[in-house]
Amino acid sequence: MGSTVISIPDGEGVPALEEKKKSHFSLQPMISYLREKKKKVLIKFSLPPIFSNLREKKTKHDLRRVIHSVKVGTALVLVSLLYLLDPLFRQVGENAMWAIMTVVVIFEFYAGATLSKGLNRGLGTILGGGLGCLAAALAQEVGGIGNAIVVGVSVFIFAAAATYTRMIPSIKKRYDYGALIFILTFNLVVVSGIRAEEVMTVARERLSTIGMGFAICIFVSLFVFPVWASDELHHSFASKFEDLALSMEGCLEEYFSFMSEKENQPKANFSICKSILNSKFKDEALTNFAKWEPWHGKFGLYYPWEKYLQIGEQLRELAATILSLKTCLQSPKQPTTQRETLKEPCEAVGSLLAWTLRELGESIFKMRRFHAGASIVPNLKSARLELGSVLSLSPSKLMENGDHGLIAMATLVFLLMEVVEKVEKVAKEVEQLGEIAHFRTQLTLICPSATP
Repeated sequence: MGSTVISIPDGEGVPALEEKKKSHFSLQPMISYLREKKKKVLIKFSLPPIFSNLREKKTKHDLRRVIHSVKVGTALVLVSLLYLLDPLFRQVGENAMWAIMTVVVIFEFYAGATLSKGLNRGLGTILGGGLGCLAAALAQEVGGIGNAIVVGVSVFIFAAAATYTRMIPSIKKRYDYGALIFILTFNLVVVSGIRAEEVMTVARERLSTIGMGFAICIFVSLFVFPVWASDELHHSFASKFEDLALSMEGCLEEYFSFMSEKENQPKANFSICKSILNSKFKDEALTNFAKWEPWHGKFGLYYPWEKYLQIGEQLRELAATILSLKTCLQSPKQPTTQRETLKEPCEAVGSLLAWTLRELGESIFKMRRFHAGASIVPNLKSARLELGSVLSLSPSKLMENGDHGLIAMATLVFLLMEVVEKVEKVAKEVEQLGEIAHFRTQLTLICPSATP
C-alpha cells in the first residue's frame, strides 16, 4: 500500500531523484543509468530502422491511396447501373444523375469524412426540400403577382438565415456542408415549383436517388477496406512524441559536440518541430471526422477526441520551445570550453525528457494507463530544480568568458527548464486522457531507487 508504482518498459525505469539537504537535487545518480539507456535507445532508433520505418509508412500510405481510388471507381460503377440497366432506369429516369453526383461529391478518403458529408447532404436535402415545397405551395395558393413576392421573400429569408447560421463556429465545424446543401435545395425547389403537386413529386424522386447514392458510398467506404480517421489521428499523435524526443536528443548532441565532431555529425532536424507546429488544421479535421465514425475496434461512440486537441496544443507549445533551441546552436558567442560545465546535467535532463516523451507516446499508442504523478513528474521537477541551480552553483566558472558567455549558456538552461515544465503538463494531460478513455492498467513494477 505504501509503495509508489509506475509502468516499467522492458523491465527498466528511470530512477527517482533523491532529495538532498537544503532542497538541493542532484542528477548524478541518474547520469550513468541514462547513458546506458541512451545507448539502447540509439540502437533501437538508429538511422537504418528509422529510414526503413519511414519507407514502410510511405508505402502503406501509397497503398491506401490506391485502394481509395479503386473504391471510388467501384462506387461509380455501381451507381451507373441506374443508367445502364433498363429496369432501374425506368424507375428513376433522369434523376439517376443525382445519385452519380452524390457519389462524386461525398466520397472522401476517410470513412468518417464520407459519413459526415453524406449525412449533412441528406439532412440539408430533406430540410431544404421540405421547406421549399411548403413555400412553393404557399406561393401557388396566393397566385398572381403574389406568387413571385412569396417566392422572393422566402428565398431571401431562408438563404440569409442559413448563411448566417453557417458562420456560427460550432455549426461551421460540423454542419457547414449541410447548410450549403439546404440553401441550394431550397432555392431549386422554390424557384422551379410551378405547381405544388409537381414539386412534391420531383423532390421525392430526387431524394430517393440521392439516398441510393449515399447508400452505395457508405457501403463501399465502411465495409471495403475502410480508412478510419480515428486510427490516423491516434497513430499520428503517438508518433509526435517520438519525433519530439528525437529532436530533443539531436539538439543537445549537436550543442555539446566539438567543432571537429560537428562537421561529421548530422545536424539536428528541426523540420519535425515545424511540421508539428503546422498540424493544427489536420488534427481538427481528423477529430471532426472521428466523431462521425461508428463504433469500431477500440474506439467507442463517446471516445474523448477533444482531449487529443488539448494534448496537441501542448505538443505545439513544446515543439515551439524546442525549435527556439536552434538559436543556441547557431549563436557564435557560445563558450566552447565552458560547455563542459553544463554537459552532464543537461544531457541527463535531455535523456530523461526523451525517455518520458517516448513513454507518453507508447502509453497513447498501446492505450495503457500512464501514472504521471507516480515517478515521472517528481523526477521532472527535480531535474528542473537541478538546472536552476547550475548557474548559481558555479557563477565564477561561467563568468570566465564574460557576460556574453554567461547569457548564452543561461539561455540554454532556461529553455531546457521551459521544456521540462511543458513536458510535465503534457504528462498530466496524457494521464487524464487515460482516465477518461479508460485505458487499461498494466501490471506494474516498483520503480528502483537511486540509492540503496
